[in-house]
Amino acid sequence: MDLYPKNKISVASVKRFIVIFYIIGLIGFLIPETKHIFILITPLALLLSVYLLAIYHKPYTQNTVLLFLLIYFLGYFIEVAGVKTSLIFGSYEYGKAMGVKVLETPLIIGINWLYLTYISVSIMNSFKTKPWVTILSAPLLMLIYDIVLEQVAPKMDMWNWQSSSVPIKNYFAWYIIGVVFVALFKLFKIEPNNPIAKVLFVSQFLFFFMLSFLLN
Repeated sequence: MDLYPKNKISVASVKRFIVIFYIIGLIGFLIPETKHIFILITPLALLLSVYLLAIYHKPYTQNTVLLFLLIYFLGYFIEVAGVKTSLIFGSYEYGKAMGVKVLETPLIIGINWLYLTYISVSIMNSFKTKPWVTILSAPLLMLIYDIVLEQVAPKMDMWNWQSSSVPIKNYFAWYIIGVVFVALFKLFKIEPNNPIAKVLFVSQFLFFFMLSFLLN
């Protein structure tokens, strides 16, 4: 996909933009007068990250589109079941920061599952790991990401837990779902090795890590 900025701006420049983008986001969340604005544009930040990944992905095949749609809908309906039953992750509800909700579940959450799975597989593929190693290790990246995100998500009005602490089964569910989604990548023979995957993952991880300590 030769959409902007691909083939117009160097990959190095795009990586610098990503780092600066998340630094600005960090500052925006820490300033009380702008925090509510950055909460509202949180879905747009995710969509921008997905867009950048999408234009640097290759090749696009019928299998690619089918896999992406499958993971989106599986991720979304797993979250619907999680919200409605409390059996998968525990008792929680989504806030305003995740955007439009249907069945009490943000439509963007399926994109988030696809995004995290894709980026984790891409990172592991860059190390040329064996398929079974990727299936077991890529979900660990997703789990580590979630552990950090859970510390700040309520402060960002992304979601809130009914209990005072995050249920342990949430983390087990994240890992198991991650294994299934990564295995689907292998089953569909989709092997991303996206040049901006690492910088996106690290930038977002550090963004949430810093906010977990600094955001009130």
